[in-house]
Amino acid sequence: MHPLLIKLGLRFEQPADERDFVRHFTLDDLGRTRAAMLLGAFVYCAFSVWDWILDPAVWTTTLAIRLAVAGFVLLPLTAALGSRPAQSWAEPIYLAYCAVPGCVLSLIYLRLEPGFDHAAAGMIIVILFVSTLLPLRLTSLAAFCVLTWTCFALCESFAVHERAGMRFVNNFEIGMAYALSLYAVGAREVRARRQFQTERALRREMERSERALAELRDAQAHLVQAEKLASLGQLVAGVAHEINTPLGLALTTSTAVEGDLRRLVATVESGQVRRSDLTQAIARLREGMGLLFANLTRAADLVTSFKQVAVDQANEERRSFELRPWLHELMSTLGPLLRRKGHALRIACEDAVILDSYPGALAQVISNLALNAVIHGFPEGHAGHLDLSVSRTEEGGLRLVFRDDGVGIPADQLQKVFEPFFTTRRDQGSTGLGLHIVFNLVVSKLQGRIELASGTGTGTRFTITLPLTLERVREREERATL
Repeated sequence: MHPLLIKLGLRFEQPADERDFVRHFTLDDLGRTRAAMLLGAFVYCAFSVWDWILDPAVWTTTLAIRLAVAGFVLLPLTAALGSRPAQSWAEPIYLAYCAVPGCVLSLIYLRLEPGFDHAAAGMIIVILFVSTLLPLRLTSLAAFCVLTWTCFALCESFAVHERAGMRFVNNFEIGMAYALSLYAVGAREVRARRQFQTERALRREMERSERALAELRDAQAHLVQAEKLASLGQLVAGVAHEINTPLGLALTTSTAVEGDLRRLVATVESGQVRRSDLTQAIARLREGMGLLFANLTRAADLVTSFKQVAVDQANEERRSFELRPWLHELMSTLGPLLRRKGHALRIACEDAVILDSYPGALAQVISNLALNAVIHGFPEGHAGHLDLSVSRTEEGGLRLVFRDDGVGIPADQLQKVFEPFFTTRRDQGSTGLGLHIVFNLVVSKLQGRIELASGTGTGTRFTITLPLTLERVREREERATL
């Protein structure tokens, strides 16, 4: 039997799928189903008016039968479905709810003297209710049909008909009603099973897509972090190289000062101190201390600037800051790397520009643009110029223009430079995420826009437009804290 049902689309091959479908099919929209069951109980009792018209003599008996069926079967079964343990037996409950009144209806017609002359209409109403308002599957409906038709035929065999041929008419009408209801319920179940399969397939595909997206985001986060660390590592190397110069001079100076001090001490201890020797020694010590102080101050300034830039890049917090001194701090960390390559960097920024934004994200953007220009804009051994100009816009925003006079970008690559993993230097370790990170930070984090203009041999220009204050971000943060 099961293979036939599977072939007809009325059963799933996997038992677990079948159980899940039956539970979903029978309990979906349970509130509406229970309301329909209450309506069915009321209609079943209301047809006692029909009994009274057909045979007033036995009306009280048939009313009592109907009320008993409603009170002891229909209403208790309806109430039982409100209990979670009973819901696992939902389909047998539906079958009992339909079969008991359907069979008892034939007994009521047997009590009414002309009952079976009008029995087909009552049975058809019951069949219509069962097939349209209750979530019965085809197998359960077939069981209902067998039970109620058998009881009807048995009771009808004891009935006395006023008109000949009524038995054939009744069974023909009821049989056709059964056939139509079986087809309708079967078609409904097949559609429900297909929809159930589709929904499960979509759910599995969505879960698989979400897992793949999560894995992709994790991988992208690791790559982005690696790119950030790589750019920060290049800054560290450049700053370390720059710091070595003042520290080396300070070390040499301190050694010379120490020698002069030893000689001065020896002269003083000998007791033969001449004024000219003392004056000369003090002058050399003063000069040495000045050089020592100047070089150590230079090294300290470099460390302070680099620390601020590193903290900004590692920190995702938003703050207000004056742009011009902040840019000079940032470029002081980029300067060593650029000068080591022979490049010249020029900064032009208006005074008193206060930006309320994310300095870490902006530092990452400018650093990536500078490093990208150094790596891709100039062939090895060729030096060039990098310009960064900042000005206010007429709309009250901020415009940053970063340009270089390097080799430029071919026209066929202009539409690809912001795509993730696009690079022309993969053999040299480039990941193709630098400008992709720049685009994402400008658009999503800094709430701005970025435009690119370039051509072969004409250099490259990035124009970034930003709001001075991230009003929308601030509003979202305020709403989130409420």
